[in-house]
Amino acid sequence: MSGIIGRKIGMTSVFSATGQNVPCTVIEAGPCVVTQVKNEETDGYTAVQLGYGEVKEKNVPKAIAGHFAKAQTTPKRELVEFRDFRIEFEGGIQLGQEVLVGEVFKEGDFVDAVGTSKGKGFQGVVKRHGFGGVGQRTHGQHNRERAPGSIGGASFPARVFKGMRMAGRTGGKRVKMTNLRVMKIVPEKNLILVSGSVPGANNSIVILEK
Repeated sequence: MSGIIGRKIGMTSVFSATGQNVPCTVIEAGPCVVTQVKNEETDGYTAVQLGYGEVKEKNVPKAIAGHFAKAQTTPKRELVEFRDFRIEFEGGIQLGQEVLVGEVFKEGDFVDAVGTSKGKGFQGVVKRHGFGGVGQRTHGQHNRERAPGSIGGASFPARVFKGMRMAGRTGGKRVKMTNLRVMKIVPEKNLILVSGSVPGANNSIVILEK
């Protein structure tokens, strides 16, 4: 599984080959640095660890600083491991090597985007689960429009079943959007445009997988 780490810039739209206006998310993908190469002999599986984003050396623990020094690179903010990285089997991956978006993806590919969704805080059942509320404001029900209604509990089972859809904290979770088409790549600016929406706020970290 090949991939790259990036940062969500925002949204725009481009015209496809058929003239359709396609909404796209702009991601600044890379450049990433290979900070570790794992293989069957030493680790039991093949994988490539990529680093993205700069961080001050004084804010990095000594053990992690030594990890980056071994790769002869500066400390990175994000580290992500990709198993069975495609370039590795071509013999072109080396410790400390720079990985660019144009080397991993090409226009027309389908990718998966992983990010952390926007946090919404504590929300009710209408916003969180799409409930319709108890009903209209009739028979003196002046404050029941957005209420969850009965949850089925009585003297038995005298508890709330696990997984019951109720109010609670919403968003702020790891979300994967699958099968997004790569519409355009701007290699000189390390930009990639993928169709549709990508989870997370602008400037948040996004992982693209292929």
